[in-house]
Amino acid sequence: MPDLPTPQDAAEAALFSECWDAVLSYADLCTSGASAGTELAAEAFTHGIHAARAADFGALNTGRRIPRLPWIPLLLAAVRSTAASWEETGHGNHLDPDLRLWLNSDKAARYVGPPLRRPLALRALRDMQEADAALLWLAEVEALPLPLVARRLGLDPETAAVELAQVRGLFRDRCQRNLLDTPMEYDCRSFARLLDAVTRSEGAEIPEDLSRHLATCVECAEAAACLRLYGGSSGLSAALAGGVIGWGGLAYLERRRRAAEAGLLGGRWEAGMNTGLTIGESRPRIGRTAILVAAVIVSALALSVSLMPFDGSGNDASSKGGATDGRPVVDPSTVLPSGLTVPAGSTPSASPEPSDPDVSPTPSGKPDPEPQGTSSSTARGETPEPSPDQGEPACEVEYDLVNEWPDGFQATISVTSAKAIDGWRIAWTFRNGQQVGQMWDASFSQDGARVTATAADYNRTVPADGTVSFGFLADWQGSNADPVDFTLNGSSCTS
Repeated sequence: MPDLPTPQDAAEAALFSECWDAVLSYADLCTSGASAGTELAAEAFTHGIHAARAADFGALNTGRRIPRLPWIPLLLAAVRSTAASWEETGHGNHLDPDLRLWLNSDKAARYVGPPLRRPLALRALRDMQEADAALLWLAEVEALPLPLVARRLGLDPETAAVELAQVRGLFRDRCQRNLLDTPMEYDCRSFARLLDAVTRSEGAEIPEDLSRHLATCVECAEAAACLRLYGGSSGLSAALAGGVIGWGGLAYLERRRRAAEAGLLGGRWEAGMNTGLTIGESRPRIGRTAILVAAVIVSALALSVSLMPFDGSGNDASSKGGATDGRPVVDPSTVLPSGLTVPAGSTPSASPEPSDPDVSPTPSGKPDPEPQGTSSSTARGETPEPSPDQGEPACEVEYDLVNEWPDGFQATISVTSAKAIDGWRIAWTFRNGQQVGQMWDASFSQDGARVTATAADYNRTVPADGTVSFGFLADWQGSNADPVDFTLNGSSCTS
């Protein structure tokens, strides 16, 4: 008679089904290919669980609460630290080139340096009760519908919005306390209380001297984003993603938002609730006293069930064998705890457009060969050329400046084509010397002020009157005017 799974096994199965998609989504951003992304995600998942176990064991021994992040941001931070380990051990060739530069910069050092020097959002989220922090993260960063978040955390859907507003206030309070504890330069210290005052009210005017300071001080600009709760939650979402994840945080945020809009994340989590892999409406809120407050016993078969897409062959990762290309991680089926296996062909769920919610395989039965990710034409290889018989389609373009900070910004471009196309290249010209650093849902190249974004394999086809969208992060100095001269496959677009 086979051994029955333990409650810990069941908890880890539930955790895997709830968090794997997010972990894989960020790991794909961090690597130069789908296979490396899966390996990084599997190794980080294991390291994250082991670290959390150690923290909880220490809390039991000492009788004191050891603050830690809720599960998804904890595992995303494990992806970042595992990527740093790859770089240190000579396996950085599997990482995104821009990430490698970041890992060797002072920006990365903030996340492992003295605690009081770490990003404000990271410190504030860790200081909160884990259940409150989980509510904030799921609603703001994962962009899940609030009723689904309420079910996930065992909250009353009728009062979830009120509780979320209270949790935002708690986060702001933790940020303010941590800001005052931070060693600061004289100018920053002199502006700290004024910054607190002007970010409390939407109608408050920002004094000119404070405005100038925020334009030149990255740390104070980050603090302002954490403290400002009015004007929608997009600023808070960006502050959380950038502060907790670090490199690629805004790209991850955009990816999760698009996946949530397509209904992919909610559908999977609902499916997990219905099959018993996660704990449903009666489940207490997670993490106030343990890894999971409650767990269910699931069958040995359920432990290997995953909600991620398979490759269409019916095989799981355990039948694939280990990596054969010298990558630093063995077969994920031997890395993950409690016998959990990574689904074969797993790819981040945010890649399809809303019209393709099931991530169906290509007609050949194989998965799309390249998931959505941060890429450049040099990092991902040759970019696909558009079909020669498509002509010069008429098009309309919408440029959306999503976020801006002292030395960088995030933007989204949406182009609607009057004709059906198979393969696209969208180009534009920056007017102020802006330089693209990361892009998702397309690869890119830049020659001076001219940038060209090229379709990924999964979104190269656009129907007549269909729209394709992609986003990017870029640097700017002095001015940041909207780009001009948009073209689609060489044909001019109207704004």
